[in-house]
Amino acid sequence: MQRTDPPTGPPSGSLHLEQALQLLAQSGRPAPAGEPGSPQWLQGLIDALVDLSSRDVLTGLANRRSFELALAREVDRVARSGEGALLLILDIDHFKRVNDTHGHAAGDQVLRAVATALVDSVRPMDLVARIGGEEFAIVLPNCPALFGATVAERVRRRVERAPVQVGTSGPPIEVTISIGGAFAPQWVRSTPALWIERADQQLYRAKAQGRNLVQLEPVAVSLVSNEERQLLFDTFQSEDHE
Repeated sequence: MQRTDPPTGPPSGSLHLEQALQLLAQSGRPAPAGEPGSPQWLQGLIDALVDLSSRDVLTGLANRRSFELALAREVDRVARSGEGALLLILDIDHFKRVNDTHGHAAGDQVLRAVATALVDSVRPMDLVARIGGEEFAIVLPNCPALFGATVAERVRRRVERAPVQVGTSGPPIEVTISIGGAFAPQWVRSTPALWIERADQQLYRAKAQGRNLVQLEPVAVSLVSNEERQLLFDTFQSEDHE
């Protein structure tokens, strides 16, 4: 009978721990605490990888996927609780000019600086995300319409008042943002896509009117769309048949 040597190397279903640790190291994150291979260490590694998958690599903010999940949760919460919530979509003004004039490394530095300014402008409970290119979003739970304009203007001013110094010489880069905002209709079963569309419409208004501006929907309740009315009607029908 011919002898068969046992296979060498890790089994097909084994964990690729070295690759996971390399990913953490490349992102600037420390290795998990505890004895390598212990349950505590493995759980720390899993938690770090989950967090890494939800973050934008350049800025450290929530990424597009995390933003969409958070927005869906907020839509559901507002429909159930009736509390106010505000979505801000913002864009760095003339960002292409920054890349063309100063280079992409400077553009990356501007993106990181804006990300820091946004986080510093809002509450810890608010979600700040980079959703693509030079576009960011902020989800503000429990934010009534009365305070929405004040919050959005604070965000805009915070960025405007923090020029970005690139390199050791030369003047800093002046950075401004345009902001569009929409309130989630209270007690209405909306969708994340509709909410984003509303905020985008206000962002387009801010850009069309000269940039470095804030444009918000005036009153949330009066702007319930036909699609949202249908969603609300369908919800009531479903409850009546339960």
